Amino acid sequence: MEEQAEMVGRAFVDHYYHLFDTERASLSSLYQPTSMLSFEGQKIFGVDDITSKLNQLPFDQCKHLISTVDSQPSSPTGGIVVFVSGSLQLPGEEHHLRFSQMFHLIPTPQGSFFLQNDIFRLNYG
Repeated sequence: MEEQAEMVGRAFVDHYYHLFDTERASLSSLYQPTSMLSFEGQKIFGVDDITSKLNQLPFDQCKHLISTVDSQPSSPTGGIVVFVSGSLQLPGEEHHLRFSQMFHLIPTPQGSFFLQNDIFRLNYG
């Protein structure tokens, strides 16, 4: 179970940041109406508002550089908690922004996962 959580977590992280960096609008497919995003302390609910927030960030292009991915099974029903640390490279910026992000993945009846909870923070200092 733990090994599967690691595999799914890593595959999800690769997929999520690829979409974020190349086709951000496509991230909407990963969320559901019950999904929640905490972005720098701002709480956002539902796929439409989450997608709107992510698409209105003050940069169009970026590149996520992932340092660590830790995953754990979260429930007997197959949920997975994923914690990511890394840095964000913005065009024209010399210094990368360090960040941490937590995902709570919930299995769907179709055999995939959706993002129930997503918490993002920049790491200052």
